[in-house]
This record gives sequence, structure tokens and C-alpha cells, in this order.
Amino acid sequence: MGISNLQSRVFTALILIPLVIAGVLWLSSMQFALVLSLIWGLATWEWAQLGGLREPHRTLFSVSFLLLLWVLWVLIEALPPALWLGLLGLWWCGVAVRLLRVSAIPTDPKPALGVLLSAVPVLGGAWLALIWLHRQIGPEWVLFLLVLIWTADSAAYFSGRRWGRVRLAPTISPGKTWAGFYGALLGAGLIGLVPLFWQRPSFGFGALFVLLSMASASLSVLGDLFESWLKRRRGLKDAGQLLPGHGGLLDRIDSLLAAAPLFALGLYGLEGRW
Repeated sequence: MGISNLQSRVFTALILIPLVIAGVLWLSSMQFALVLSLIWGLATWEWAQLGGLREPHRTLFSVSFLLLLWVLWVLIEALPPALWLGLLGLWWCGVAVRLLRVSAIPTDPKPALGVLLSAVPVLGGAWLALIWLHRQIGPEWVLFLLVLIWTADSAAYFSGRRWGRVRLAPTISPGKTWAGFYGALLGAGLIGLVPLFWQRPSFGFGALFVLLSMASASLSVLGDLFESWLKRRRGLKDAGQLLPGHGGLLDRIDSLLAAAPLFALGLYGLEGRW
């Protein structure tokens, strides 16, 4: 990464991070859902490109998807959180198996229905999980999840640059290494200790929460790899150019997409035991 690109990356982060923190903590759950819908609408527009759509179909896909999200929100109100969050977890397990079997990624310019439909569990699942987490568990836990992902990403980047030798998934993302993955786990484990200092849970519960934090970081790597696979299918370096130094919006939230449902499911299981 060049110096100018790194400067753009840091400058963009310095602007966005305070806005994100303020939005998570100060907005009501309905306001949070509306703002998140706007962000997800832009992400869906980028996703449509990964799926091979062009205008005006990209915009039509994005608008239709946003309407679907609100319908899904109404429908899941009648379902136990463990059911739909668990199904999302199983879907990501299937993604992991699929990615492990990738040996080559030929470029495919044609529209891909499977990629477009996968926006429902990927983008839709994360949207629903974040809103549920904000409304049912508390905004502070949404913020904790974001800090967890930011820390894991940063730890992966710096440990990968310093000690990375063996590539994690060379076909999908040559820049990722096992050292970076282990760095992400370590960073997530350390961040997972932070809430324990003021919550003072039992040792067993604290250990479970740290494991949940590390597992969520592991899933964040899977979300990153899945988006990298989609980009390589389309022959793209970035999902977009919306954020200077960061690429597209999907390039910033890809780690969150897989981690959010698992973290929400874990907190649901641990709820009431703090």
C-alpha cells in the first residue's frame, strides 16, 4: 500500500469512525435501521455489479432488495432468534466449505443469479442481525462488535505484514496469510476481555465470551474471503470507489457481514447471564 493510499485510508477512517460511533449510540433502533438501510442500499448497488448487473438493473435490484429487507424484518418477528440466526450460521458454514474447494477462479462477465440471490443471507442476514442486536441487546454491543472487527482487521494487517509467510487462501486472496489470521484471533481475544472488567462475570462465562469474540473474528475473515472470491469472478480489484483509500463500501463491511449473525447468536445464548 502506497503512502498516499495509506493517507487516504486513514483520513477516511478518521471521518467515518466518529460518525459511526455517534450513530450507533445516539440513534433509536428505528432510526438506526433507517440509516443502516441507506448504507446497505449502496452496498447492494455494488453487490449488483458483482452479480453482473448493469444500469438500470443495478438500481432496480438495490431498491427491490431494500423493500425485501423490511418485509423480512416483519416476518422474523414471529420466529425465535436462535432459529434464523442459526440458519444464517449454517449458510456461512456452507460458504466455508465452498471456498475451501476453490482451486481456480475463471472470470465470468455474465449475470450470475446465484450471486444475486446470495445477497439475501449475506447482506440481509447482517442487516437483520445488527438491528436485532441494537434493539434487543443494546447499542453498546453493536459498537463492541464494530470495535472487535476493526481490531481484528488491523491486527491481521500488521501481523501479516510483519510475519506473514504462508498464504491463507492464495487462489482467492493472495495477500492474506495465516500469521494475519492468528493476529486477528489474538486481537479479538484481547478485545473480548475488555467488557469483563466492568461486568465481572464468572470465569466460565468470561471464557465463553472471549471464545465468541475470537469465533466472530474468524467469521469476519470468511466474509472478507467470500467478497474477494466474488470480485475475482468479475475481474475486479475493488467493489467500488466510494471510500477513498478503502475502495467500495462492501470492501469496508465485508468482515462484518459474516461476523454479525454469529455474534448476535452468541449474545442471545449468553443473554441474562451477565
